[in-house]
Amino acid sequence: MSTPQAGQTATKSATPVAPKTTPTKGSPSKPASKMHRRSRSGKPMWWSNNEQRKQQKDTIKNIIKRTKLSEKNTQAGTSNAGTPPGLSHSLPTSATYSEATARTRAASVESQHSPVYDFNQPLSHDYYDFHPHVVSPAYDPNLHYQPFPSTPYEVDIKTERQMFVNDVPTRRDSSISTFSTYQPPPQHPLSYPEDDWINENIYGTGDMFSGEDGLDMDFFDFSHGAPQASQQALIQVDDCDRPLLDHFIDNVLRLIFPILEVNQHGSARTEVILPALESNRCYLHCCLSISAIHLKSTRGLQGEQIDSDIMRHRYATITELCEALKLDTNHSQILEATLGMIFFQCSVGRPGDALPDIPWHSHFEAATNLVRKLEMPHAMIHDNNARSHPPFNMTLSSWIDILGATMIGRSPQFADTYREKNQSGSTSGLCELMGCEDSMMYLISEIACLDALKSSHGINDMQLCQLIGSLGNSLDTTEVTPESLAWPYSNTGALRPRQLSRNMTSVFRLAARIYLCSLVPHSNKADPTMQGLVERFTSGLQLIPHGPDGFDRSIVWPLLIAGSQSTPHSTFRQVLAGRIASLGEHAEFGSFGRMVRLLQEVWCQSDEADRAGSGVNVHWRDVMQQKGWDFLLI
Repeated sequence: MSTPQAGQTATKSATPVAPKTTPTKGSPSKPASKMHRRSRSGKPMWWSNNEQRKQQKDTIKNIIKRTKLSEKNTQAGTSNAGTPPGLSHSLPTSATYSEATARTRAASVESQHSPVYDFNQPLSHDYYDFHPHVVSPAYDPNLHYQPFPSTPYEVDIKTERQMFVNDVPTRRDSSISTFSTYQPPPQHPLSYPEDDWINENIYGTGDMFSGEDGLDMDFFDFSHGAPQASQQALIQVDDCDRPLLDHFIDNVLRLIFPILEVNQHGSARTEVILPALESNRCYLHCCLSISAIHLKSTRGLQGEQIDSDIMRHRYATITELCEALKLDTNHSQILEATLGMIFFQCSVGRPGDALPDIPWHSHFEAATNLVRKLEMPHAMIHDNNARSHPPFNMTLSSWIDILGATMIGRSPQFADTYREKNQSGSTSGLCELMGCEDSMMYLISEIACLDALKSSHGINDMQLCQLIGSLGNSLDTTEVTPESLAWPYSNTGALRPRQLSRNMTSVFRLAARIYLCSLVPHSNKADPTMQGLVERFTSGLQLIPHGPDGFDRSIVWPLLIAGSQSTPHSTFRQVLAGRIASLGEHAEFGSFGRMVRLLQEVWCQSDEADRAGSGVNVHWRDVMQQKGWDFLLI
């Protein structure tokens, strides 16, 4: 083997080769000559054949392995054994390594047993190669070793983080970490995968802590389509309104769809609200108005400025809606903004807000017309397979439609659609959006239809009781075993979305029974059957997390229905008072605050009637009409 060429580094000259064999006294040298027969030119007979050379190369490598193993076992600790550096999982330091290489036997140029070695061969480190991008030490687990460079490489890693608001950089942090490695830098640039592993490995494959099956991250058909991983919202807003936009994104957005956030992490932000803020000016004005209302109620702001902000954006929303309706185009965007004006009010504001506004049910009439223009009910009926993707805006409309109908004593606008969906057993996405299973919401729609029929005197008492019995049997078919209801947090503290949905559906089921029983002619809340249902409802609340991070604000309608039938001695009132206290100031805002205010007035009037012995049942809808309240308590 020829000597290394000029310019080769010391690393290459330390390549492992066959060690010299110094014959001891009395040991014959013929076995070596028999092993490698040489031609007249002085080279072995196998030198001219590439295949034989390869075989001989492998043979010599195996001999080296056995030799080094023997030296390690029999001559460990002796200075002339020529043992390699210790094969441990820790890298040698520069000091210990230089000492080890000084003791290592140098390569023999004259040795006939030296294999042909390729100095350009990359270092082998199979043991640590979990991933091609991992920088691992040059360590081979087999017993023949490979050399390290005389000094380690120093690697600097710079990490940068930058925050953008409306595509404007607001903060930038950077840090540099330095470490040493004997692995040479890669010859080609490394390519790293996209960040899609976050959704796939964490959210897409199930809850690693709770043990529940994976959630369908693509359940809804959002009007804006699937977002791109690197999408940044570019929201055009005047400088004077930027604080309102920032407040909405930072403080209001998280309040709007709590159950959707549990079931589909981040989708409310990235797939519903931010894309709409970017592309829909009417929607943007609606959100800025909602942000101003939230600022006023939470920070106690008073004065013309905050009221002007509320009314200015509220008026801009209505103006742009009317202009868009005249053009009769962009129906999806108009529906999106209209639903925002209806639903976002449920998360902000106090019961006593006196600024002029259009009632929610007037907005919903326009939304109903848009839903029909877009043929959403027809599409939902004809897409009843189990893997369908309900339109998000239709699901939100259904939620408002069913529970909103009970607020005004009318039948839901799309009751026929829900009836067909219930018969086919298909989903509308209500469970994923608001927590109650679709089948239960369909039955509440039927009870609302019966309530409207009774209010219009379109049915006699006998027919009414028959229909009440029929709906009661339907509710019986949805009952679950007590064992299926449990605390929704796992032992590790992770929230189990499906368990939470089962618990919430149980609460809605009991509220639906109370609502149905209240339709019985001459019903009385003091009846033992009614009070038994209220007590069962109160027990079911124990499985709904409370407090600022709980879900009391997601069960406003059941709390209203059960609370309206409670008596002064019901444990419900004490339990509700405790949950109000745990919510703190959050109990004063949005639909929850309005529900509490309504129940207080209902209790005041009903308790006074009971003390007077009049036997009058005070209905919560009558109280709202007396007070002029147009609440949507969902």
